[in-house]
Amino acid sequence: MKTASQADATLCVIPPDAPLEGFASLSIPVYRASTIVFPTAAAYRKRHERAPDGYTYGLAGTPTTRTLEAQIAALHMAERTIVVPSGQAAISTAWLSVLKTGDHVLLADNVYPPVKQMATSVLNGLGIQTEFFDPTLLDDVRQRLRPGQTTLVWVESPGSTSMEVCDVPSIAQLCKKAGALLGCDNTWATGLLCKPLTLGVDIVAEALTKYVGGHSDLLMGAIVFRDLNLYRRTRALLTTLGIGVSPDDASLALRGMQTMSVRLQHVSRVAEDFAKRLASELNYVVLHPCLPHCSGHSLWCRDFKGSAGVLSLRLDDVPEGAIDRALDGLKTFAIGASWGGTRSVIAPIVLSSDRHVVHSKETTTYIRISIGLEDPSDLWADLVRFSTILDKEVKRP
Repeated sequence: MKTASQADATLCVIPPDAPLEGFASLSIPVYRASTIVFPTAAAYRKRHERAPDGYTYGLAGTPTTRTLEAQIAALHMAERTIVVPSGQAAISTAWLSVLKTGDHVLLADNVYPPVKQMATSVLNGLGIQTEFFDPTLLDDVRQRLRPGQTTLVWVESPGSTSMEVCDVPSIAQLCKKAGALLGCDNTWATGLLCKPLTLGVDIVAEALTKYVGGHSDLLMGAIVFRDLNLYRRTRALLTTLGIGVSPDDASLALRGMQTMSVRLQHVSRVAEDFAKRLASELNYVVLHPCLPHCSGHSLWCRDFKGSAGVLSLRLDDVPEGAIDRALDGLKTFAIGASWGGTRSVIAPIVLSSDRHVVHSKETTTYIRISIGLEDPSDLWADLVRFSTILDKEVKRP
């Protein structure tokens, strides 16, 4: 109700309090804020005491982003999670929060190519030495570790596109002896299929863009911690860098998480079936850890609860033009980057220039396949169509 001291212009700016008694919703409200108000001047003066979890400014989070962070942390059995604008941002921020000039970093050679670019350009430019190791050889990690100098070892398991699985618990033991932190990109599996913190990993990064968002319309990443001190350091760095996420985007991620388990169960079942049939019926070299011949299959059986919907075909010495014409004949799959959404996506990828230790020929093309939610019969018909066109173009080795 209007009071004598309130002019109409003021009423337009300051809304009345709406009663919340009796209101209960299953959805998480979207709290948008830049300014956070304080009850007293003294509380404002002491606002920094609220760090790292409290609310001080919209950039540092709102109840919407904090809910998403808490849900991801619970899924990973973690102490804390921080959400950032992308999966790549999760990795680069995690690195910058723990590294300094003179440090040495070891990276698995099958990590996401932009992660390598971050290492070879940004880190090297800061005087941080980077070195790559074969993700399939534990001895290669052991030999390259420099006790007292190697600050961070980073893996992606399964590896980007080529799908090798690392022996994460054994690498974690080596890192602990050498005094190095171990980080892991867990985007393929999500916290539903693998919990790297329970395997000895210190920092986990995930692209929520993929299965958490689930609809190919969201960019977001998460950094997951088992150590509160690492969490505090990273939260402070993000504040200094001025990096935050939109609560509207966080709301989309929260909604996506509601169906993530069901979606993963579906794409897992279809991907495993297709992986076996592509190998046996269409005679492709298929890369998916569920297959016994794939690198790290036994490790996958030990450390993972199931499959994601991403697999690859390896085509050796097949001309690009023939591959492109076969891809252009697809009816159901979309051609594009990223994965993890409702629409099935396929893309041709060449890794030769991105590999340092693990061999990949310039004439090798990987066909990365992400299974979505279409009817499996339509997807399989598309893969048969791709194979038929390709076989008319060229005789596969």
